[in-house]
Amino acid sequence: MRTWPRGGLWRHPDFLRLWSAETISRFGSEISGLALPIVAIVVLQESAFKVALLATIEFLPFILFTLPAGVWVDRLPRKPILVAADLGRALALASVPLAYAFDSLTIWQLYAVGFVVGIGTVFFDVAYQSYLPSLVARTQLVEGNSKLEVSRSASQIGGPGAAGGLIALATAPVAVLLDAISFVVSALFLFRIRLREVVPEREGPRRSPFEGMKGEVREGLRFVLGHPHLRAIVACTGSSNFFSTFMFSIFLVYAVREVGLSAGVIGIVFALGNLGFLAGALSANRISERLGVGPTIVGSAVLFGPALLLVPLAPAGIEEPFFVAAFALVGFAAVIYNITQLSYRQAICPERMQGRMNSVIRFVVWGTIPLGSLAGGALASAFDLRTAIWVGAIGNLFTFVPLLFSSLRSLERLPEQVEEPLPSGAEATGGIAAPPGTPAAPADR
Repeated sequence: MRTWPRGGLWRHPDFLRLWSAETISRFGSEISGLALPIVAIVVLQESAFKVALLATIEFLPFILFTLPAGVWVDRLPRKPILVAADLGRALALASVPLAYAFDSLTIWQLYAVGFVVGIGTVFFDVAYQSYLPSLVARTQLVEGNSKLEVSRSASQIGGPGAAGGLIALATAPVAVLLDAISFVVSALFLFRIRLREVVPEREGPRRSPFEGMKGEVREGLRFVLGHPHLRAIVACTGSSNFFSTFMFSIFLVYAVREVGLSAGVIGIVFALGNLGFLAGALSANRISERLGVGPTIVGSAVLFGPALLLVPLAPAGIEEPFFVAAFALVGFAAVIYNITQLSYRQAICPERMQGRMNSVIRFVVWGTIPLGSLAGGALASAFDLRTAIWVGAIGNLFTFVPLLFSSLRSLERLPEQVEEPLPSGAEATGGIAAPPGTPAAPADR
């Protein structure tokens, strides 16, 4: 009796270790994502403003460190970065239950912990996206990204409920301790990866880790913005993140005040809608093989707008099934889009620039998220909630246009890497995210 799948990456020990580590990290992050604010609210009894500030501080590293992270990921072996990111997050989180045990926990410590954990997440995400192409064959990238996306989807579906139950049973500080332990276990899986990395050679010694960083960031920007397909992907993902965040930033208020849904019903709507993420992760590989890489990217992007129109078009009194359908379709399309376009990026990018390529795209497409949130809130305040929902949905109808007018739409298979010569001395040394609890648009992994 066969008990273990035999095909593809199921027989790739190093990939399975990376997948196990990433899965454990994902579920652990779901715990701390809920537990840290609960500690601030319940244990420390902090104000709503200070709790909101915690979320802002946790997001800051994604703005401040994403581009430098890309440079260091390209300069250094990636496995040690992954292990260090996990252990750094574990130490930071472990300080919370320790301080709580000695009755010395403060909101300032939570801010510091949130900031350090955010830095670790930035480096971990950029490094593992850049590590995968050196770990598996180019033809296995879509399969590898699909399996990694299954973990992310499963954590989004089951993580919040498991985290809530754990907090209720063991208190929030204990839940944070368990998250710290999960990062240690993740680091152990990563440490057991046997692949010996070859770090690309660079010209000339460096007197400090920061020397030549500006030049290398500029090189990454030139590669991404100078490549017509990557430019189209950035435009599509960034604009979709803007309009989807525009909409989801006020969706909860809309659902409660305009539609009259209870918190329990909203939770069920999100849980059922999030099944679309899992369905997309499980089917992305087959869809890409059948339709081709380019048509899959463009086709999945086309679905974003019509799916979100189901939210403002939902008839009064029966909105719930329309919301579930909208979120399931968006989740399904977003995951397929993310897996396929990320695999394409990894396939064409030279090994020495994987970190910078991923960090540049993530920096640009995530940079539109706070802008969309601010714009959605401003429009809802100036007019009304329903108007803001309509604007977000209509805006998403057109986010696929940059892809439609690029030659990417006719690409059938993953192409070969873009081979570039190593830059001369001066140059060498000189992107779908959403608010917690809501479905995502492309967001870029």
